[in-house]
Amino acid sequence: MKRLITLLGMLIVVGCQSAEPLSAKEDPKSQWWELAFTEPNYMKVWVEDSEVEDINGKVFKRTGAGTAAGGQPEDGKESARGWGSVGSSGKMVVGADLPKRIYVRWQSIVEPQTYRVWLDIPEQARQLMVASISQRCPETPEKEGRNTASIYLGLAPGGVVQVWVRDACHRPVKVAHAKAEIEPLGPSQGKNQGRYAYPVSEKSKRYIEKYGIPYGSW
Repeated sequence: MKRLITLLGMLIVVGCQSAEPLSAKEDPKSQWWELAFTEPNYMKVWVEDSEVEDINGKVFKRTGAGTAAGGQPEDGKESARGWGSVGSSGKMVVGADLPKRIYVRWQSIVEPQTYRVWLDIPEQARQLMVASISQRCPETPEKEGRNTASIYLGLAPGGVVQVWVRDACHRPVKVAHAKAEIEPLGPSQGKNQGRYAYPVSEKSKRYIEKYGIPYGSW
């Protein structure tokens, strides 16, 4: 966390010099950042495993697994197209400095297919993560600044991965996009007789029967 603390200190100094009312220097903060997963509506996923390599080259295994944040609104709209709102379903990456690369392996339940990818995290994302907790949101300067820096991985059919970080006003900012490869061993790396984590939900079935899977919209 040395670089995160150093950058945060620098930004606080600059913030205090140029916009003291927005400084979050005295606001409570976590020393760690959060890794979260999200999915398009109806396009359920199961995260099998994830890892983080931080900017110091240290690797953190099993940084998150399980379900991702998403919805099944049954609103009569093609709401699986695009990402909609970026939800949260994640955990703190305890002990890690800012992320350099992130690995994720997941099951796309509705296809079904299993994917894996190493994502390079751009410097822009790291700068935004630090900035997100170094100052208060200009729209609500009376409220405490964000407590935790966050990074979100959106996982979609076709192996599409979209990466966001949140700014000081909690808004998601797109910072990276990638295409994963198919995991040749299949779900659970071939240790579960090819079974996926759970079946396609009835709501997802009805949606896909009506609209299909909107490949190319993510």
